[in-house]
Amino acid sequence: MHGEVVSTQRLGSHLVRVVLGGPGLAGFVSTGDADEYVNCFFLPPSAPYSVPFQDDEVRDLPRAQRPFARRITVRSWDEARGQLTLDIAAHGDVGHAGRWALHASPGDRLQLRGPAGGYRPHPEADSYLMVGDESALPAIAACAEAVPAGRPVVAVVEVEDAAGEVPLSSSGVLDVRWVHRASHAGDPDDLLAETVRALPRPPGTVSAFVHGEAAATRAVRRVLLGERIVREELLSCSPYWRRGLDDEQWRAVKADWVRAVAAEVPA
Repeated sequence: MHGEVVSTQRLGSHLVRVVLGGPGLAGFVSTGDADEYVNCFFLPPSAPYSVPFQDDEVRDLPRAQRPFARRITVRSWDEARGQLTLDIAAHGDVGHAGRWALHASPGDRLQLRGPAGGYRPHPEADSYLMVGDESALPAIAACAEAVPAGRPVVAVVEVEDAAGEVPLSSSGVLDVRWVHRASHAGDPDDLLAETVRALPRPPGTVSAFVHGEAAATRAVRRVLLGERIVREELLSCSPYWRRGLDDEQWRAVKADWVRAVAAEVPA
Protein backbone atom coordinates (compact mmCIF):
# COMPACT_ATOMS: atom_id res chain seq x y z
CA MET A 1 0.00 0.00 0.00
CA HIS A 2 0.96 3.65 -0.07
CA GLY A 3 -0.46 6.81 1.39
CA GLU A 4 -0.34 10.45 0.38
CA VAL A 5 0.51 13.08 2.98
CA VAL A 6 -2.61 15.02 3.95
CA SER A 7 -1.02 17.07 6.73
CA THR A 8 1.93 17.23 9.14
CA GLN A 9 2.17 18.68 12.64
CA ARG A 10 5.01 19.07 15.14
CA LEU A 11 4.21 17.49 18.53
CA GLY A 12 6.62 18.67 21.18
CA SER A 13 10.28 18.91 20.19
CA HIS A 14 10.85 15.38 18.86
CA LEU A 15 7.65 14.06 17.26
CA VAL A 16 6.08 14.77 13.90
CA ARG A 17 2.49 13.73 13.24
CA VAL A 18 1.92 12.70 9.62
CA VAL A 19 -1.60 12.02 8.36
CA LEU A 20 -1.77 9.85 5.22
CA GLY A 21 -4.76 9.33 2.95
CA GLY A 22 -5.68 8.55 -0.62
CA PRO A 23 -6.76 5.48 -2.62
CA GLY A 24 -3.44 3.72 -2.02
CA LEU A 25 -4.64 2.88 1.52
CA ALA A 26 -7.78 1.10 0.33
CA GLY A 27 -6.47 -2.27 1.53
CA PHE A 28 -5.71 -1.16 5.09
CA VAL A 29 -7.42 -3.26 7.78
CA SER A 30 -6.59 -2.54 11.42
CA THR A 31 -5.53 -5.43 13.66
CA GLY A 32 -7.37 -3.94 16.62
CA ASP A 33 -4.20 -3.99 18.73
CA ALA A 34 -3.31 -0.90 20.72
CA ASP A 35 0.37 -1.27 19.77
CA GLU A 36 -0.08 -1.55 16.03
CA TYR A 37 2.60 -0.77 13.45
CA VAL A 38 3.29 -0.62 9.74
CA ASN A 39 6.53 -1.27 7.88
CA CYS A 40 7.33 1.94 6.05
CA PHE A 41 9.82 2.24 3.18
CA PHE A 42 11.83 5.46 3.09
CA LEU A 43 13.55 6.29 -0.17
CA PRO A 44 17.16 7.55 -0.20
CA PRO A 45 17.89 10.80 -2.08
CA SER A 46 19.62 8.83 -4.85
CA ALA A 47 16.62 6.56 -5.55
CA PRO A 48 15.98 6.31 -9.32
CA TYR A 49 12.29 5.43 -8.71
CA SER A 50 9.29 6.78 -6.83
CA VAL A 51 6.31 5.59 -4.80
CA PRO A 52 4.56 3.31 -5.57
CA PHE A 53 7.20 0.81 -6.66
CA GLN A 54 7.40 -2.98 -7.00
CA ASP A 55 9.83 -5.05 -4.94
CA ASP A 56 11.49 -6.49 -8.02
CA GLU A 57 12.24 -2.97 -9.25
CA VAL A 58 14.55 -2.27 -6.31
CA ARG A 59 15.81 -5.67 -5.16
CA ASP A 60 19.00 -5.65 -7.24
CA LEU A 61 19.87 -1.98 -6.87
CA PRO A 62 22.96 -0.91 -4.86
CA ARG A 63 22.24 -0.70 -1.13
CA ALA A 64 22.49 3.09 -1.21
CA GLN A 65 19.56 3.23 -3.66
CA ARG A 66 17.23 0.69 -2.06
CA PRO A 67 14.48 1.80 0.35
CA PHE A 68 15.10 1.65 4.09
CA ALA A 69 12.39 -0.24 5.99
CA ARG A 70 11.34 1.05 9.41
CA ARG A 71 8.53 0.00 11.75
CA ILE A 72 6.34 2.97 12.63
CA THR A 73 3.56 2.90 15.23
CA VAL A 74 0.01 3.45 14.02
CA ARG A 75 -1.26 6.30 16.16
CA SER A 76 -4.75 5.93 14.74
CA TRP A 77 -6.70 4.65 11.75
CA ASP A 78 -9.84 6.53 10.66
CA GLU A 79 -11.70 3.93 8.62
CA ALA A 80 -14.50 6.28 7.63
CA ARG A 81 -12.11 8.85 6.16
CA GLY A 82 -9.49 6.34 5.04
CA GLN A 83 -6.76 8.22 6.90
CA LEU A 84 -3.77 6.79 8.73
CA THR A 85 -2.00 8.83 11.42
CA LEU A 86 1.66 8.14 12.22
CA ASP A 87 3.62 9.93 14.95
CA ILE A 88 7.30 9.69 13.97
CA ALA A 89 10.23 10.43 16.28
CA ALA A 90 12.58 12.98 14.72
CA HIS A 91 15.86 14.15 16.26
CA GLY A 92 17.05 16.71 13.73
CA ASP A 93 17.95 15.95 10.14
CA VAL A 94 19.17 12.41 10.85
CA GLY A 95 17.64 8.96 10.47
CA HIS A 96 15.61 7.93 7.45
CA ALA A 97 12.17 8.08 9.11
CA GLY A 98 12.70 11.26 11.10
CA ARG A 99 14.30 13.13 8.22
CA TRP A 100 11.42 12.18 5.91
CA ALA A 101 8.81 13.26 8.47
CA LEU A 102 10.46 16.65 9.03
CA HIS A 103 10.45 17.42 5.32
CA ALA A 104 7.14 15.78 4.34
CA SER A 105 4.54 17.98 2.70
CA PRO A 106 0.99 17.40 1.35
CA GLY A 107 1.02 15.18 -1.70
CA ASP A 108 4.22 13.33 -0.81
CA ARG A 109 3.85 9.55 -0.86
CA LEU A 110 4.98 6.84 1.56
CA GLN A 111 4.94 3.14 0.77
CA LEU A 112 4.10 0.69 3.55
CA ARG A 113 3.11 -2.86 4.44
CA GLY A 114 0.92 -4.08 7.24
CA PRO A 115 -0.46 -3.44 9.66
CA ALA A 116 0.71 -5.85 12.35
CA GLY A 117 0.57 -5.76 16.12
CA GLY A 118 0.81 -7.88 19.21
CA TYR A 119 -0.10 -5.93 22.35
CA ARG A 120 -3.20 -4.56 23.90
CA PRO A 121 -3.72 -3.78 27.60
CA HIS A 122 -4.81 -6.98 29.34
CA PRO A 123 -8.56 -6.55 29.93
CA GLU A 124 -8.55 -8.23 33.33
CA ALA A 125 -5.55 -6.43 34.85
CA ASP A 126 -6.19 -4.24 37.88
CA SER A 127 -3.70 -1.55 36.83
CA TYR A 128 -1.38 -0.62 33.98
CA LEU A 129 2.20 0.62 33.69
CA MET A 130 3.64 2.05 30.46
CA VAL A 131 7.30 3.01 30.18
CA GLY A 132 9.46 4.34 27.34
CA ASP A 133 11.13 7.25 25.57
CA GLU A 134 10.16 9.39 22.56
CA SER A 135 10.39 6.40 20.23
CA ALA A 136 7.72 4.62 22.29
CA LEU A 137 5.59 7.68 23.04
CA PRO A 138 3.11 7.13 20.15
CA ALA A 139 2.55 3.52 21.28
CA ILE A 140 2.25 4.56 24.93
CA ALA A 141 -0.34 7.18 23.93
CA ALA A 142 -2.37 4.63 21.96
CA CYS A 143 -2.16 2.02 24.74
CA ALA A 144 -3.18 4.53 27.42
CA GLU A 145 -6.32 5.28 25.42
CA ALA A 146 -7.11 1.54 25.19
CA VAL A 147 -7.15 0.64 28.91
CA PRO A 148 -10.54 -0.18 30.45
CA ALA A 149 -12.38 2.83 31.82
CA GLY A 150 -11.67 3.83 35.38
CA ARG A 151 -8.60 1.66 36.01
CA PRO A 152 -5.32 3.22 37.14
CA VAL A 153 -2.59 3.65 34.53
CA VAL A 154 0.85 5.15 35.11
CA ALA A 155 2.93 6.34 32.15
CA VAL A 156 6.64 6.99 32.71
CA VAL A 157 8.04 8.77 29.65
CA GLU A 158 11.62 9.89 29.07
CA VAL A 159 12.13 13.03 26.97
CA GLU A 160 14.98 15.51 26.62
CA ASP A 161 13.26 18.31 28.55
CA ALA A 162 9.84 19.90 29.07
CA ALA A 163 9.65 20.84 25.38
CA GLY A 164 9.33 17.14 24.54
CA GLU A 165 6.17 16.63 26.57
CA VAL A 166 2.89 16.09 24.72
CA PRO A 167 -0.67 15.73 26.02
CA LEU A 168 -1.78 12.17 26.84
CA SER A 169 -5.30 10.99 27.57
CA SER A 170 -6.94 7.80 28.78
CA SER A 171 -10.31 6.36 29.69
CA GLY A 172 -8.50 5.08 32.78
CA VAL A 173 -7.21 7.15 35.70
CA LEU A 174 -3.98 8.42 34.13
CA ASP A 175 -0.86 9.50 36.03
CA VAL A 176 1.93 10.72 33.71
CA ARG A 177 5.50 10.97 35.03
CA TRP A 178 7.77 12.91 32.63
CA VAL A 179 11.47 12.15 33.05
CA HIS A 180 13.94 14.71 31.63
CA ARG A 181 17.32 13.51 30.36
CA ALA A 182 18.71 17.04 30.40
CA SER A 183 18.48 17.26 34.19
CA HIS A 184 19.84 13.76 34.89
CA ALA A 185 23.56 13.42 35.62
CA GLY A 186 23.69 9.64 36.02
CA ASP A 187 23.84 6.71 33.61
CA PRO A 188 21.16 7.28 30.94
CA ASP A 189 20.56 3.51 30.78
CA ASP A 190 19.27 3.61 34.36
CA LEU A 191 17.10 6.72 34.22
CA LEU A 192 13.79 4.98 33.55
CA ALA A 193 14.58 2.03 35.82
CA GLU A 194 15.35 4.35 38.74
CA THR A 195 12.09 6.22 38.19
CA VAL A 196 10.05 3.01 38.01
CA ARG A 197 11.72 1.63 41.14
CA ALA A 198 10.73 4.78 43.04
CA LEU A 199 7.05 4.58 42.07
CA PRO A 200 4.42 3.47 44.57
CA ARG A 201 3.70 -0.17 43.90
CA PRO A 202 0.81 -0.46 41.41
CA PRO A 203 -2.31 -2.10 42.85
CA GLY A 204 -3.33 -5.66 42.07
CA THR A 205 -2.38 -7.50 38.91
CA VAL A 206 -0.33 -5.25 36.62
CA SER A 207 -0.18 -5.24 32.82
CA ALA A 208 3.03 -3.49 31.72
CA PHE A 209 4.28 -2.09 28.41
CA VAL A 210 8.01 -1.23 28.31
CA HIS A 211 9.41 -0.19 24.92
CA GLY A 212 12.20 2.10 23.73
CA GLU A 213 16.01 2.15 24.00
CA ALA A 214 17.46 -1.34 24.42
CA ALA A 215 19.56 -0.95 27.59
CA ALA A 216 16.90 1.19 29.28
CA THR A 217 14.10 -1.30 28.63
CA ARG A 218 16.34 -4.13 29.86
CA ALA A 219 16.98 -2.26 33.11
CA VAL A 220 13.25 -1.63 33.63
CA ARG A 221 12.50 -5.29 32.93
CA ARG A 222 14.95 -6.31 35.67
CA VAL A 223 13.16 -4.05 38.16
CA LEU A 224 9.65 -5.21 37.26
CA LEU A 225 10.44 -8.92 37.28
CA GLY A 226 13.08 -8.87 40.00
CA GLU A 227 10.79 -7.07 42.44
CA ARG A 228 7.77 -9.10 41.31
CA ILE A 229 5.79 -6.05 40.30
CA VAL A 230 4.67 -7.67 37.04
CA ARG A 231 4.34 -11.30 36.01
CA GLU A 232 6.41 -12.06 32.91
CA GLU A 233 3.39 -13.14 30.86
CA LEU A 234 1.83 -9.70 31.47
CA LEU A 235 4.96 -7.77 30.44
CA SER A 236 5.49 -6.52 26.87
CA CYS A 237 9.14 -5.45 26.66
CA SER A 238 10.71 -4.55 23.31
CA PRO A 239 13.85 -2.61 22.28
CA TYR A 240 13.31 -0.19 19.40
CA TRP A 241 16.87 1.16 19.20
CA ARG A 242 20.29 1.02 20.91
CA ARG A 243 22.30 3.98 22.14
CA GLY A 244 25.56 4.28 20.17
CA LEU A 245 24.33 2.32 17.13
CA ASP A 246 22.69 3.59 13.97
CA ASP A 247 19.60 1.86 12.59
CA GLU A 248 21.46 -0.59 10.38
CA GLN A 249 23.97 -1.55 13.10
CA TRP A 250 21.13 -2.17 15.57
CA ARG A 251 19.18 -4.30 13.11
CA ALA A 252 22.27 -6.51 12.70
CA VAL A 253 22.50 -7.37 16.42
CA LYS A 254 18.91 -6.94 17.64
CA ALA A 255 17.91 -10.62 17.43
CA ASP A 256 20.87 -11.69 19.61
CA TRP A 257 20.10 -8.92 22.11
CA VAL A 258 16.45 -9.93 22.39
CA ARG A 259 17.39 -13.59 22.95
CA ALA A 260 19.88 -12.63 25.68
CA VAL A 261 17.34 -10.48 27.50
CA ALA A 262 14.63 -13.16 27.27
CA ALA A 263 17.04 -15.68 28.84
CA GLU A 264 17.70 -13.51 31.89
CA VAL A 265 16.19 -14.47 35.23
CA PRO A 266 16.36 -11.26 37.32
CA ALA A 267 17.45 -11.73 40.92
